[in-house]
Amino acid sequence: MFHMGWFLGMGFGVYGWNQPWSGNVASDIANPQLFVDMATSLERAGFDYMMLEDSSVIPDIYGGSLEHSLKVGVVRHDPMPLVPLLAAATSKLGIVATAATTFYPPFLAARLMNTLDHITKGRVGVNLVTASPHAAAQNYGLDKHVEHDLRYEMADEWVQVVKALWDSWEPDALIMDEERGIFADHNKVHRVDFEGQFYKSRGPLNTVPSPQGRPIICQAGGSAAGRNFGAKHADTIIAAVVGVEEMKAYRDDISERMISFGRKPTDVKVLFLISPIMGDTEGEAQAKADRMAAAQAANLEGNLAAMSYFTSMDFSKFDLDAPMPDLSKNNGHQSTMNDYAKSGPTLREIASKHRTVESIPLVGTPESVSVQMGEAMEYAGGDGFLIGSPVTRKSITEVCDGLAPALRRRGLIRSSYSYDHFRDNLLEF
Repeated sequence: MFHMGWFLGMGFGVYGWNQPWSGNVASDIANPQLFVDMATSLERAGFDYMMLEDSSVIPDIYGGSLEHSLKVGVVRHDPMPLVPLLAAATSKLGIVATAATTFYPPFLAARLMNTLDHITKGRVGVNLVTASPHAAAQNYGLDKHVEHDLRYEMADEWVQVVKALWDSWEPDALIMDEERGIFADHNKVHRVDFEGQFYKSRGPLNTVPSPQGRPIICQAGGSAAGRNFGAKHADTIIAAVVGVEEMKAYRDDISERMISFGRKPTDVKVLFLISPIMGDTEGEAQAKADRMAAAQAANLEGNLAAMSYFTSMDFSKFDLDAPMPDLSKNNGHQSTMNDYAKSGPTLREIASKHRTVESIPLVGTPESVSVQMGEAMEYAGGDGFLIGSPVTRKSITEVCDGLAPALRRRGLIRSSYSYDHFRDNLLEF
C-alpha cells in the first residue's frame, strides 16, 4: 500500500488559461471554490495531502520581460489564507502550503503554522523552499538572491529555530485548572534564546502547542544540498527523478542520508511525481498523449520561459541549435537543469521535449495505469506518488473517480483514514 498526494504546480493560481476543459477561468481567478472542490474530491479518493506550490514573483527572466508571463497568466495568490477554507470543507486530508525559508522570519513561520495546525485540527503541513529567482529576493529587499548551497545552510538553521519554537511549550504545559486559576504551567514554557550564524530568536511562542506538536514538513530538493536538507528535516519528500532505476536509487540515497542524521528511513515518505494520461481505452489514451506531446513541442517559447524560470537563466539568449551549454551550477533548481541536459544535445531538442518532470510515463486506462504504478512502486521501494496534472475539474475527476478506485481495488491505496491527524495518517504505513 502506498500514499497519494497532488502537487498544485501553480499553487493558488491560474490553471488551464485559454485551454480546453479549464472551465470558466475568469471566475476561478482568486476564487477558492475550485480548490475546495478539489480538496473534497481528494479526500473522497483517500489522498494523504494536497500541496500548494508558491512563488513571490511574476517571472521576467525570459527575454528580460514580463510579457510572456502575463500573456499566459503566471500569477499566484498567497496560499496560507486558503488553508482554513480547504480544512473547513474536509476532515482528514492533509493540506500543505509553501513557505520560502529565505523570506519568512522563523518566529512568524512557527507561529503561523502552529495557528494553522489548530485551525485545521492537526492537518497542516509546510513545504519548505529556499526560492531561486533574484527578482523574488528583490521583492523582499535583497539586491540579489543568496547563492544556492548557502541558501540551504541558512534553511537548515531556520528549521532548527522553528522547531525550537514549536517545542518551547512542553506537551503538558497547558493545564486549564479553573479551581486553582492556572492556565498553563510556567515551568513548562521556555525561552529558546537561539542565536546562530543567520538567525536568532528569543521565544517562547505565544501560542499553545498545536495538535500535531510539529506540523508536517515537506521538501522537494534534488541537489545534494537539497537531499541533505530533506533527509535531515522532512516528513515527506517530493521526488522528480526519471525512471524506476532512478526512483530506487533516490529512495536508497535518502535512506542512507537519514541514517547518517540519526533518523529512521521510515520517518520520511518519498512520493514520486507523475502526470498520468488516461482514456477509456488504451488507444484513446495514447492518442491523447500524442496530441499533448505535439502541442508541448510546438510551444517552444513557453517551454523556454519555463526553463528560464526554474534555472534563473534567460534561455532566449542561447542559440537553439548549438550544443547545450553546461548550466549545472546555476543558482536556481540545479537538479532540474541536470534533467534538462539529458533530454538532447541542443536547446531546441531539449525545449521541444520539456514538460513537468515525471518519474514514469503513465498512459492507458485507469486499470492499466494502476497496474503500472503498483509495479513501479514495488520495484523502487518508495512510499507513493504525487499527481502533477493541471488542476482542472476534468483531471480531478479522472484521478479521483477513475484512477483512485482502480488503485483501491488492487489494495494499493487506503479505503479509509485511520486517524484524525495528518502526521498519523502519513506515518501509518
